[in-house]
Amino acid sequence: MNASEALIWAQSQLETKGVDSARLDALVLLEDATNIDRAKLLAEKDQIIRSGPLKQFKLQVKQRSKRIPLSFIRGKTEFYGREFKISRSVLEPRPESETIIEELGLLINREPKLSSVIDVGTGSGALAITAKLEFPSLKVFAVDISSRCLSVAKFNSRLYRINIGFFRGDLIKPLPLSAWSNKAVIIANLPYVPESWQINPEAMREPRIAIFGGTDGLDIYRKLFKQLSGLSLKPEYVLTESMPPQHPELVDIAARHRYQLTKTNDFIQVYKRLQ
Repeated sequence: MNASEALIWAQSQLETKGVDSARLDALVLLEDATNIDRAKLLAEKDQIIRSGPLKQFKLQVKQRSKRIPLSFIRGKTEFYGREFKISRSVLEPRPESETIIEELGLLINREPKLSSVIDVGTGSGALAITAKLEFPSLKVFAVDISSRCLSVAKFNSRLYRINIGFFRGDLIKPLPLSAWSNKAVIIANLPYVPESWQINPEAMREPRIAIFGGTDGLDIYRKLFKQLSGLSLKPEYVLTESMPPQHPELVDIAARHRYQLTKTNDFIQVYKRLQ
């Protein structure tokens, strides 16, 4: 079987099972199996795929046809132009979460005295690690309730040889005093999908604890802002991710704990502490 035939077969298999990104997924899996750049696979479609890589490719296509997320099959994903290890214990970082890093950069440029970033619900560590790599002068702390998530996040931090403080526990509770200052920024991509929402088959294979956030999806954010209100040193900014229809309610939640919305960018909202 040559590259063209392999791609046509795989695309057909995946489309039959309702995979929307069938063509791209087939190409990514063939690139992984053959270790041949996807551009070359497309340019030289007549090249024969050896039996070993072809066997791996077909096996992974069958896994994908069962709606197993592509990142779980590959054991990795990309975020902000970098590669991160992924396991079935963590939520795959979404492209919309990259906006958190963009907004964080704008804050730092505007207020250079911001000193630390706290990633609440770090999962794979993609946000915390990216923040440290993009803004090396910042102290970065990451917390998650799952020890399995933290194992993945720590692996990814070692991969990029950076120093991040990792803590296990309920939102901000396990963080030490050294993490807090009036010039800290919280970045939080917490579970925000309402319990009654129908999600796609791929997302159903991800950990429910990382997806669903109660009846309206905002229970974990309510808890976060309540915890923040009990701090003597409160962070200057809180960056959140949620669905746009949830934004008005989240504005009210934040306001009850003296945080005011300053900006909305797609799924991301930026809240500033009131004096």
